[in-house]
Amino acid sequence: MKKFIYADLFYLPEGVQGPGYLEIKDGKFGAFTNEKPEGDIIDYTGKQIAPGLVDTHIHGFKGHDVMDNDVEGLNVIAEGILQGGVTSFLPTTLTASTQELNDVCQTIGEHAEQIKGAKIQGIFLEGPFFSETYKGAQNPKYMGDPAIDKLAKWQELAQGYVKKIALAPERDGAVEFIEYAKENDIYTAIAHTDATYDQCKEAVDHGANIFVHTFNGMRGLHHREPGVVGAAMSLKDAFSELICDGHHVHPVSAGIVMDAHGRDKTMFVTDCMRGGGLGEGDSMLGEFEVTIKDGAARLKSNGSLAGSVLELIDAVRNVVEWGIATPEEAIQMASIVPAKSVGIDDRCGQIKADYSADFIVLDDKLNLEATYLDGKVAYQAE
Repeated sequence: MKKFIYADLFYLPEGVQGPGYLEIKDGKFGAFTNEKPEGDIIDYTGKQIAPGLVDTHIHGFKGHDVMDNDVEGLNVIAEGILQGGVTSFLPTTLTASTQELNDVCQTIGEHAEQIKGAKIQGIFLEGPFFSETYKGAQNPKYMGDPAIDKLAKWQELAQGYVKKIALAPERDGAVEFIEYAKENDIYTAIAHTDATYDQCKEAVDHGANIFVHTFNGMRGLHHREPGVVGAAMSLKDAFSELICDGHHVHPVSAGIVMDAHGRDKTMFVTDCMRGGGLGEGDSMLGEFEVTIKDGAARLKSNGSLAGSVLELIDAVRNVVEWGIATPEEAIQMASIVPAKSVGIDDRCGQIKADYSADFIVLDDKLNLEATYLDGKVAYQAE
């Protein structure tokens, strides 16, 4: 017997529709119709159906970190982030030794398809080719100029799973590195950088296409030197990440990026660290001690923000509550836009026929009620 999801609203690629019925067939999306079909109907009267969210920048969750290089920890992260509506993600590394990154890439490459929970769609190597000037909560001991041979090795060990790597474009060899990455279907991001606007533009002209956590860890906007922030807001070929937890970026600043750059090129990430999902207390980010309090993670050493404890559905709800995006725009910025930024929009980020039936059920306040993977309930809110 055919199976259908009934709900008041559906966030579809062609716009918001409903009430209606969405067919689920062999774990994939089928057709949407406004007419009641014959078959088994799962009734979500009063609810909304949105595509599963896509987090392309997340380090950890519930006490585990990607850099732990532990398969069971990856399982905990992947199953844990279902509660934030995430059905696809890129496990994200930190700046570390070459050997550590070798090991993490190899572990993910060998085990990605066996991980339960949200689906691993690639790896994001956040570093280590950064500027010490904007090191953030990354260890400058391991920072250096971009090295094509290292990236090639990481991709070999990862069995092709490296999808995204971040660098500071002012470092020697950056342009050649970006060109190599692009030729090998790896997306280059700009992050932790003191680059000028012109250096950023050159990087984007040669293939870089993402600005990592816009405003954070980068040269700011000045009226005589637009800097990295100015580039992130004005270079239309690139995507801009935002951490919309209310701590990393002021709501007004987030709205300015959306207005200047466009909501079709602005995307939400969590940058969540191992303390996510655990409440307040002490934690670690890489080698650094962190304290989590009032919804923010900060280094004990100097009080700087150290990743976040944000869940992606909360970013969606926040921007709507702040009045800087509609629900439809907010959901797109947490699903199809990040998917497009790393070329995985052919398999996730939208409710489309023949895509895996990964979706979320929301109430009218955008609170998460359930997360589905391949047409089956994978998380149910209490």
